[in-house]
Amino acid sequence: MKVTRPRLAAAAAAAALVLTGCGGSGGDAPAVPEAATGSLEQLAAEVKCKPNMQTDADELRQAICKNPEGKFILVTFATDRGQREWINGAKDYGGHYLVGRKWVAVGETSTVTALRKKLGGDIEEGTDHSAHTGSHEGHEGSAEPSAGATHSGH
Repeated sequence: MKVTRPRLAAAAAAAALVLTGCGGSGGDAPAVPEAATGSLEQLAAEVKCKPNMQTDADELRQAICKNPEGKFILVTFATDRGQREWINGAKDYGGHYLVGRKWVAVGETSTVTALRKKLGGDIEEGTDHSAHTGSHEGHEGSAEPSAGATHSGH
């Protein structure tokens, strides 16, 4: 399956919209381990989730995961550049991103913070769209329209 930039941006937007809410970040962070590395399956095993694969392409692999910490999207990338382009596109839609080398986890602040204790990495925040009006529903190209999580209202 060939993944184009518009498709990557759509996947990023869907991940951010489906799994994130609006809110601030937590307080002081505990010691963080060195960022984990490995395949999507290896990273998922580290945080005790069974990945529900959504995209399996040469450029990226994306899955929905759920564990005791919460529900999140886990994405691995073939290249650093591909990862950075994906994050930059996704951050326009807000959200909370745990970023490691060639992987990203997207979820609620509490989920990303808990995952960081196991996977390491850096937390990045998307652009705050609190002044945005209207609905996020009906975005074309949604990577997972029935993920079960919703974007909380602003």
